[in-house]
Amino acid sequence: MSANEVTRDSKDYVGYDYKTSVVDGDKISMYLDAYENFGWVTDDSIAPSRFIGAVTLKLKRDRKILNKPELTRLQQHFEACMDEITTLENSKARTATVISMVTGIIGTAFIAGSVFAVTAEPPVIWLCIVLGIPGIIGWALPYRLFKYFVKKRALAVTPLIEQKYEEIHEICEKGNALLH
Repeated sequence: MSANEVTRDSKDYVGYDYKTSVVDGDKISMYLDAYENFGWVTDDSIAPSRFIGAVTLKLKRDRKILNKPELTRLQQHFEACMDEITTLENSKARTATVISMVTGIIGTAFIAGSVFAVTAEPPVIWLCIVLGIPGIIGWALPYRLFKYFVKKRALAVTPLIEQKYEEIHEICEKGNALLH
């Protein structure tokens, strides 16, 4: 008998609450472990979601579980922490992407000016060169800028993410204590 099987020792009726949750595919183990601490068991149904990289969890728990309001409050706190972790992880690349794209667009504008300078009648070669150099730099620089700003943001965000994981572990400990 596995931990996610619901068994009956008698023929009494057992009512269940059901929950469907769409979670990030790489965090599925974390969600399953945590939900177990709030009284939920899998309904043997983990399916791909319509969202890329996400899966749908189907869970159930006894409707008459003890400490249900407190478990629900802890579960909502856990879900809020997981959302904050996702937001922090996504923030690593957000600023870096914007800076890199703006740099690339500025580089493209310089290249366009260089092309217009060389195709003008008569061609202005010196202006083509003057505009072409920052344009080439603007095309070469975005990848390095992206890596630099992602690394810089990751250094700032990683301690916050670790702090949220610690908070999650404390929440799960409290939920598990209420179940026993």
